[in-house]
Amino acid sequence: MNVLIDTNVMLDALMNRTPHNSSAESIFRFVAEDKLNASITANSVTDIYYFLKKYLHDTNQAKQILTTIFNIFKVIDVTKSDCEKALGLSMDDYEDALLATCAKRRRLELIITRNLIDFAESPVIAITPDDFLTNYY
Repeated sequence: MNVLIDTNVMLDALMNRTPHNSSAESIFRFVAEDKLNASITANSVTDIYYFLKKYLHDTNQAKQILTTIFNIFKVIDVTKSDCEKALGLSMDDYEDALLATCAKRRRLELIITRNLIDFAESPVIAITPDDFLTNYY
């Protein structure tokens, strides 16, 4: 299965944000064990780095974690066309519309997020980490 992981799920695992970290960490394990093909978008990387650096108070450690992420997850580029197409979606949150546009372009099957409301009009089905684990693993 090929999925896109939303930034909030990545941060749940990386920053041990309870109570959401358990499901996010399980998904990370499946990806690390090659049981799940998961991607993040290039624009998510900057947000992940920003929050990790702030959380850890350590630039080098934040960079090391990003290196690990790059070795485990695929990183989807964000093109000008993606940015333009995202504007045309009936989604209020532009960042989420951009994720959905990238997921559609890459023909990913699901977007794993805790933010289902903002993905209600997504062209790619969005599912929570808990529902993903219950229904697919």
